[in-house]
Formats: sequence, structure tokens, C-alpha cells
Amino acid sequence: MLLGVAEMLTLDLTLLMLAAGALAGAGTAAVFPDAWLAQVLVALAVAGLSLFLLRPTLLAKVRNAPGYRNSVNKLVGSTATATAEISVTGGEVKVDGQLWTARTLDSSVRVLPGQLVEIYEVEGTTLVVYPSERGLPYRNTGL
Repeated sequence: MLLGVAEMLTLDLTLLMLAAGALAGAGTAAVFPDAWLAQVLVALAVAGLSLFLLRPTLLAKVRNAPGYRNSVNKLVGSTATATAEISVTGGEVKVDGQLWTARTLDSSVRVLPGQLVEIYEVEGTTLVVYPSERGLPYRNTGL
């Protein structure tokens, strides 16, 4: 039961597979109370098989579900602060207290330290950014 509850905090499905093994071992104990070796072997077999056969399939289904975004892809659209000058060749930003390598989306754009940027996409460990309208001073365009 504790493994099942702890799984709700991790959402990695590992603890759920171990809980399935523990449940199978408990079921074996209910049927064969004196066969402790069988209980352990059944628990290990069910946990191992579900961990290595069932878990990858379930994770693939979850990750391919419509609307699924992993933690890195959730950065897209968020705001960051430039900690160093950013150009098309590179730079650095801080997002949620973490430093990331960054580059600008357009080669004609330079971002100065302290300026707000928005994250356009994630390329490996580099964030592609563009200047945020919220970080720019008001300009009267005459419209």
C-alpha cells in the first residue's frame, strides 16, 4: 500500500510495479502461508516482469498521449532572464533559478544581460529565445 501511495508522488510507474510484486507475494502468502520461499519468488518474478515488460509499454502510451509535455518542453513559452549577452551564436539565461545555454531565434537580434526573453523552443540543452515584449520599454509607433 505504501508503494502505491508513494507512486502518486513520483508518477514514474516504478513503485507501482514493485507494489504489484508485493501484492502478488501477499496473494501467494494467503494461499500458501508456510511457503515463504514461494512468496518471495512470486513477488520478485511479478515485480521484475512488470518492471521490464509492462512499465515501458505504459510509459510509451503516456508519453504519446495527446497534450503530453515533459518538464523540458514545458519551458516553451515561459519567460527567462538573460544573464549574459545572447546572440545567434550563444549566451545564457536563467529560468526558474536554473542557468541554461541559450541562443537567439534571429541572427539580427541581440539580447543584453538583464533583459527578459521568451523561450521559443528547446534544442537539446540549448534554449532558443527571442526578446520578450514585456521586457522592452514602451515605444510609440504612431498607430
